[in-house]
Amino acid sequence: MESFTKADKRTVYCGTLTSADIGREVTVTGWCQRQRDLGSLIFIDLRDRTGIVQLAFDDGTDREIFEKAFGIRAEYVLAAKGTVRSRGEGAINRNIPTGEIEIFVTSLKILASAETPPFAIVEKSDVKAELRLKHRYLDLRRPDLQRNIIARSEIVRIARNYFAEQGFIDIETPCLIKPTPEGARDYLVPSRVHQGKFYALPQSPQLYKQLLMYSGFDRYFQIARCFRDEDLRADRQPEFTQIDEEMSFADEEDIMAVNEGFLKKLFDEFMHQPLEIPFKRMTWKEAMNRFGSDKPDTRFGLELCDISDLVKDSGFSVFKGAVEAGGSVRGITVPGGAKMTRKEIDSLTDFVKTYGAKGLAWYKNTAGGPTSSFAKFLTEDETAAILDRMQVGEGDLALIVAAKNKVVWDSLGALRCEVAKRLGLIDKSKFNFLWVTEFPLLEYSEEDGRFYAMHHPFTMPMEEDLPLLDTDPGAVRARAYDCVLNGTELGGGSIRIHTTEMQTKMFEALGIGPEEAQEKFGFLLEAFEYGVPPHGGLAFGLDRVVCLLLGLEDIRDVIAFPKVQNASELLSKCPAPADPKALEELGIAVVKTEEEEEDV
Repeated sequence: MESFTKADKRTVYCGTLTSADIGREVTVTGWCQRQRDLGSLIFIDLRDRTGIVQLAFDDGTDREIFEKAFGIRAEYVLAAKGTVRSRGEGAINRNIPTGEIEIFVTSLKILASAETPPFAIVEKSDVKAELRLKHRYLDLRRPDLQRNIIARSEIVRIARNYFAEQGFIDIETPCLIKPTPEGARDYLVPSRVHQGKFYALPQSPQLYKQLLMYSGFDRYFQIARCFRDEDLRADRQPEFTQIDEEMSFADEEDIMAVNEGFLKKLFDEFMHQPLEIPFKRMTWKEAMNRFGSDKPDTRFGLELCDISDLVKDSGFSVFKGAVEAGGSVRGITVPGGAKMTRKEIDSLTDFVKTYGAKGLAWYKNTAGGPTSSFAKFLTEDETAAILDRMQVGEGDLALIVAAKNKVVWDSLGALRCEVAKRLGLIDKSKFNFLWVTEFPLLEYSEEDGRFYAMHHPFTMPMEEDLPLLDTDPGAVRARAYDCVLNGTELGGGSIRIHTTEMQTKMFEALGIGPEEAQEKFGFLLEAFEYGVPPHGGLAFGLDRVVCLLLGLEDIRDVIAFPKVQNASELLSKCPAPADPKALEELGIAVVKTEEEEEDV
């Protein structure tokens, strides 16, 4: 291969050349997208991160350069010098920005050759994800993925600039911290110096950003790396990035206003479209009752309707039993849904079963007469009352779930989205932002027989609910808020506890006694003794923000080197066994499980 010298340095990016550059001598560098040999003519499409430009070789080309061009194959790395010229009217390619021009090459160097790639480097590749991720360095050469990563960089730039303008100070917090007792599992890091002890990788910078408020910095900001050892989904990764913030002497209104301003700036500068603020607001209770979700997609209707009071004394044991057990009976009405086949309805029944529902009751109101899975168990008056409450007109379909409230909400919340997708009811051009507020402070685990913090144990309860901490902890609302976009939680936060008395009371509600609190959070409680300001914050999931703004469904498409479903990376094959000597130094022995021993 040929050496790279000063004379080969790029003077312009491939995709930026236009007809205004005709006659200009330029040097371009990049990868060969493809080579076309037409006998007396050779064309090479040269690609860099900005796009493609055509290199031209013809009878006027130096013979040695022409022969070199003849031998070039896909993904060879090249440096080419030449003069920009017009392609001529009949040869214009309207599909690319540089389609009116080409570079007549006068100097060509092959900086690196390449094997034939295992897949074509093209946009919207239909190659299996496993193969692309195994060769991620090749996958990342694809223009669509490069645009995604560059877009992510631009969004980070806008965030940094905006929060700096608002007086936030960019401060890094530690990545080796004390293991946390609540929430998702920590990734643990053994200490060589302190054998038998472990650091944890942060699930968020929560405690440190609060401590920064105690330290008087007033407004903190960070593009923060976070780690959670949990099962993965399309919008989850074991390591991810947050746009993380905290403010002192602020309440919910201040924090929401600052973040609405950020999103408006993001839409102005990145999306190039207006964004109306302030956003709509909805309490958690209203969101659950209307949409069955604390992150509702409001781009379409299909809202939940509670019919519990109409069926609590009915002869249909499924409905009556659910209400008697403290649950509810709710449903959605699908306009025009009566045209659905029984097979389609059965598939929806299977769908809700994955969310814990035992079945799906339905009523089709067709012109030829109604059909139903439950009407025969009810009186005519009861059925009429249900149809009236649910506003089931001719041609409509009613879908009903009876169970515990959580199952009803989960099932119908997911069902309305599934039906909307199948029937094409979602306007994908819309960006519906929403603040969901007043979340429950605590949630009860029947399995463990205790309360857990719904967000984290440092969230302030609503002042009017404080007496309920002693009498009815499950009814206490939190000063917490989530920013929701099109059915996805973009970010969330809360006003934090800032007094020893309130924090102690919160620990008591969680079953954390004084000794345990001191052991796990002693440094935080001690800091309370030295004057803590009222404060609160929020964190956006950067990966989700980028995904939604680009209209993508998988956050792996906006992360340079993502993990797969089992939290491994196919490219480097991590995680991998550690060197036995390193384990010995750490005082760690690896114990095989029974399953692993059976596999040997």
